[in-house]
Amino acid sequence: MDLERLKIDRSGAQRRRRGGSWLPRVVGGGAALLVLGAAWVFWRPAREAIDRVRLPEVRALRVERSHPAAVGAVRGMTANGYVVAARRAALSADAPGRIVELNVTEGSVVRRGDVVARLYDAEAKAALRRAEAERDLARASARSAQAALDAAEAARRRATSDVVAAGAATAAAKAERDLARADLARAEELGRAAVNTPRERDAAQSALDAAEARCRRAGALEAAARAAADAAEHRVAVARADLEVARARLAAAEAARAQAEAALDKMKVRAPFDGVVVLKDAEVGEVVSPNAQGGSNSRGSVATMVDFASLEVQADVPETSLRAVRPGGPARIYLDAFPDHPYRGRVDRIWPTADRQTATVEVRIAFLERDERLRPEMGVRVVFLPEEAGDAAAKTQAGKGSILVPEGAVVRSGGRDAVFVLERGVARLRPVTVGPRRSGRLEIRGGLSPGERIVLDPPPTLDDGARVRAREDGAP
Repeated sequence: MDLERLKIDRSGAQRRRRGGSWLPRVVGGGAALLVLGAAWVFWRPAREAIDRVRLPEVRALRVERSHPAAVGAVRGMTANGYVVAARRAALSADAPGRIVELNVTEGSVVRRGDVVARLYDAEAKAALRRAEAERDLARASARSAQAALDAAEAARRRATSDVVAAGAATAAAKAERDLARADLARAEELGRAAVNTPRERDAAQSALDAAEARCRRAGALEAAARAAADAAEHRVAVARADLEVARARLAAAEAARAQAEAALDKMKVRAPFDGVVVLKDAEVGEVVSPNAQGGSNSRGSVATMVDFASLEVQADVPETSLRAVRPGGPARIYLDAFPDHPYRGRVDRIWPTADRQTATVEVRIAFLERDERLRPEMGVRVVFLPEEAGDAAAKTQAGKGSILVPEGAVVRSGGRDAVFVLERGVARLRPVTVGPRRSGRLEIRGGLSPGERIVLDPPPTLDDGARVRAREDGAP
């Protein structure tokens, strides 16, 4: 009998046992990894859950550098407003017309008297030429009337001289007549005394007759000279009246010429003051009219310009805060576009009436310093400062933008002001330097940096170095 066939082969079982020995180790390792993973996953929530129960919850705030105007508001009352121009003009023509020339655009700098635009002026030029021609004609008529008056006055002077000469001749003739009468009387007396002959008496009579004839002739000539003088005087009066009429016509012609020149000048739109064009309201070819209505196709103005030297701030101050504003008081002006650059200002005037709908009073603030960044209609924030000393301090500090925190975040520790700063969940007590306070806010001048987180309204039991659970809060 073959005993080898009855022998048990153990080599395969051993190989199977050696090959299956790794499985328990793999299973054990996987279980360990699962346990570690579960511990890793659930440890943080478990720890947070424990912290929520065990650690105190505080409100946290991330501090940032505040708007300079907000920092300035700690020292004074604030109001919003706009940059406006005290001298602003919408340029329009005095007469309706079509634009044929436009010399400006937005941003153009103009001087007083510069021609901004020109309207169609051919008719106005023709009217001016006609008025000038009529003026010249009236001027010539006035010269002619003046010449006629001069001639009439010369004739009057000659007539006056003739009257004087005729009067002298009449006087001489009368003297000769009187002498002839005396000679005749003497001849008659001598004849009665038989001293002379009748012939001598007749000669004396003839001399008297001749003298009387000459006297009558001289009187007639004098009368004619006086009549001529009267006529010359009348002609002078007529010539003087004609000259007055000619001068009046010349004055009317000069006025008509000036009116035509003014009408032509109305075709030019000129700048009334030095300034900058901020808006172009019309284009070449459009019609402008000073009386343009809403339904009209014509433009009411050509351009709008402002005097940048007259820029000021218009602010609406609540009635309840008006007591903090006084004429001449200092102010700090912050442009919304450039908040880091404050401008010194002064309260120029306060409106004498309030707006009942908004319960505000309009206040105008003058700029004490200007630069090229100022633009009309820019939004601003104005801080009305209580005194000049505070004004100087505000210029130094508020211009940089400081840190503002709620007043409840600051505590007193060891006689000093301090805040709790959060560092990796730990509240660290840190001394700070505080400035003015107003409306529940404090200015931090030292000890804090932007980006750090502080505890708001820390509980009295909070100690330095205590672990806390922080909940983010809004900005101050």
